[in-house]
Amino acid sequence: MTAVAVPRLAPTASALRRLYFVRFAFALVWALVMIPLAKDLNPLTATLLVVYPLFDVAAAVVDARASRATGSPTLLYVNIAISLLAAAALAAAGASGIPAVLRVWGTWAVVAGLIQLGVALPRRRLGGQWPMIISGAISVLAGASFIAGAAADHPTLTNAVGYALPGALFFLIAALRLGRAAKSN
Repeated sequence: MTAVAVPRLAPTASALRRLYFVRFAFALVWALVMIPLAKDLNPLTATLLVVYPLFDVAAAVVDARASRATGSPTLLYVNIAISLLAAAALAAAGASGIPAVLRVWGTWAVVAGLIQLGVALPRRRLGGQWPMIISGAISVLAGASFIAGAAADHPTLTNAVGYALPGALFFLIAALRLGRAAKSN
């Protein structure tokens, strides 16, 4: 009888824990900077809106490298492509106004949320993934609300920008919950 090698989960959990702490800090700072600026779409807010999915690209690259031992990174590669596309679309939408930005941001939130669900569900054995599962589901719903909000008489970016705050909280909770898995072998 041949023993089946089970990948050690602790290194992946530790890497994800560090990544989630960084994602928490980025999302929190980004939201705190953006919220007072969200009333108007100008070159600064447009640039900051593009930066958010670009940061998501970098995080997905780190995640894909860190988690190769625990499964296929295919969905993370899809996330990289979707977030790059979102960044480009947000740059273009910035010239068209807030409704266009909300449609792009909302579409990205829906797709990214579905991908997050697809990544987090198989990772449940790592621990700390329930916050990511909940966050993915909320992202889908929030994205749909941003798309619907684009049709309002006077749409604003405030709700779309505020979407980063719960995301930050979920990354913090996931990082804290991954602490035990990161220490085990």
